[in-house]
Amino acid sequence: MTELKEWQFEVAGILLGAATDIPVGEVEGVGVPDLRTQDVENPAGDGSFAGVDFYKPRTIRMEAGIRTPGDPGRGLDLLAQLQRAADTPAVRQSPGAETLLRMRWPGRPTRRLHGRLRRVEATSTTNAVNGWIPLDIEFTALDPRFHADDLSALTLNLSSDGLGGLRAPLVAPLTTGVAIPDERRGWLHNEGDLPAWPSIRITGPCSNPRIRHVQTGRVLELTVSLKSGEFIDIETRPGTRWALKNGTGNLAPALSTASRLDTFAIPPGSSELWWTARNYTGATRLAVTWHDAYAAL
Repeated sequence: MTELKEWQFEVAGILLGAATDIPVGEVEGVGVPDLRTQDVENPAGDGSFAGVDFYKPRTIRMEAGIRTPGDPGRGLDLLAQLQRAADTPAVRQSPGAETLLRMRWPGRPTRRLHGRLRRVEATSTTNAVNGWIPLDIEFTALDPRFHADDLSALTLNLSSDGLGGLRAPLVAPLTTGVAIPDERRGWLHNEGDLPAWPSIRITGPCSNPRIRHVQTGRVLELTVSLKSGEFIDIETRPGTRWALKNGTGNLAPALSTASRLDTFAIPPGSSELWWTARNYTGATRLAVTWHDAYAAL
């Protein structure tokens, strides 16, 4: 990723804003997103009963322009580049596919939004011959949260050292053959002020993996076996929630009824994650990655 300077933006890989040929003026949509309310009218009196308020997708609107004085051809090339970014078939024609809007405000690190570039409109071509094309750009963030640009990560193995065996105190008669695996533990740190959605990869060999977030009590449990080199990817972010084996096999039926991808989030601050599995080796791994989440820039 390009390191952004203050007052710079990157949408679908195209750099805009300060020190570029696409300066940005007004930016709308960085405040509180619009609400989708569920108020119910009072059938026997005035007013309504308050329901649950949900945020709608966040729409970022930019008043921008392409500025290439003396080189109108380059201006049209930049416009075509933006149009191709909005028309990317891999995103536009794929359910759940998204692109990125990254932005950096003065006094703040770079933040990112996940969504789609929905509008690139040249509002006037009067001065295009002189290298100036005013633009209206709209990006719809399907998840209205702002996210840290840097990725946070936690990796935990299931080493055979110190795991399994018998638990003390021992009571006669002693029996062997059934090992009770301990849970490997690690700490998650979300520096934001909103819950963050993790991406999870389990690398085999192992069977029946179980992940538990201690503070929230949420669990992810799968009835599945992985051979050496096989893996499970679990995505919890809104709009992209799934569990896949080796990138293609749908594992939704393998999730237990207690496993809720829509509630398995990392709360702000520090919290603890435990996981275990059966039939593991020293190569077995759990990798958790996430972007810290924020309500505002």
